[in-house]
Amino acid sequence: MRQLIISFCLLVLSFTLVAQNDTTIYKIVEEAPRFPGCEMLDTTVDVKNLCAQRALLLFFNQNINYPMQASQQNLEGTVALSFVVEKDGYISNLKLVKDIGGGCGDEAMRVASGMNEALKQAKIAWTPGKMKGKPVRSQVNVPIKFKLTEPEDFVMVGRDSVWITVDDSLTYKGGDEALEQFFKNGLHYPERFKDSCIVGTMDMTLLARPDGSVLVLDLSDYWNLGNDFRWEAVKTANATWGQWKPATRNGRQVPSSVEITVKFQPEAGKCPQAVAKYDQAINLANEGSALYNDGKHEEGVGKLTEALGLFPNNANFLYLRGQAYMNMNRMTEACEDFKKVRAIVYLDVVEKLVPLICK
Repeated sequence: MRQLIISFCLLVLSFTLVAQNDTTIYKIVEEAPRFPGCEMLDTTVDVKNLCAQRALLLFFNQNINYPMQASQQNLEGTVALSFVVEKDGYISNLKLVKDIGGGCGDEAMRVASGMNEALKQAKIAWTPGKMKGKPVRSQVNVPIKFKLTEPEDFVMVGRDSVWITVDDSLTYKGGDEALEQFFKNGLHYPERFKDSCIVGTMDMTLLARPDGSVLVLDLSDYWNLGNDFRWEAVKTANATWGQWKPATRNGRQVPSSVEITVKFQPEAGKCPQAVAKYDQAINLANEGSALYNDGKHEEGVGKLTEALGLFPNNANFLYLRGQAYMNMNRMTEACEDFKKVRAIVYLDVVEKLVPLICK
């Protein structure tokens, strides 16, 4: 787990008289600007300031992703940003004051640069700094500490503890091949779609408890197959009750989860063109990802676009291309892809990205 610790400098340098049309950027103010969310509190200004600092911390914590390069290099340290809170409650003059490398500075700037749009969508704004009781332009300095921490052994999902760190992993009693065969034999193609030639997959997170019971924690329908297909996937997963060897931690059995990909395909001999089209799209997407990762960005995006030409509403292909566009700083195109993903399937990372990059 990557933890971000954010401290705040809402500081002062000099006082001057405030003219009605004052455009000075104040580094010290009589009343500091406050991130939104705390103005409704019926309390002192000091308490509101503390609340606002925590709200700003939460904004960064919820939206910053620890850069992979920094994580791989075990890179930790503090990035410092500076920006101006304008009289209208939105920020300008965003600057990276201090960077530690590994993509940390870029990631902090990415989140901060999306702040105005996120606030506008939420119909809120900063409370501007004040001099002599009047709003002024004021500078805010935000140090953001990137720190790597060891992950917790488990996370809570509803009332279930799902163990992440285990000594012996959760396994299907007959092994992976037996699990694959179970789904192949037990997964029924929805009756009323028999002649539809629909092909696609779903990604499932399945929790198995020590008592043998199972629970589908998450089901991502990237191919937009629909409720009938989702129901069949869940029903087949529930039928694995009692067929799992539980995970263990420190000598005791613990609840843990496993990722399963469920594939729906028409019966053999039916819809050969649809199956061939599916295989072609998967190959194009895999090829596109490989090309992009090899530094051939335009070629990689081109292959992903070809895959989307075959399946325009495939959320997985859209998400992959959206990530590529975002990394290439083509934010308008990334925004369009992520919006389409959001319309098809709920992904927490996309819900956080859209307000930040879409303008």
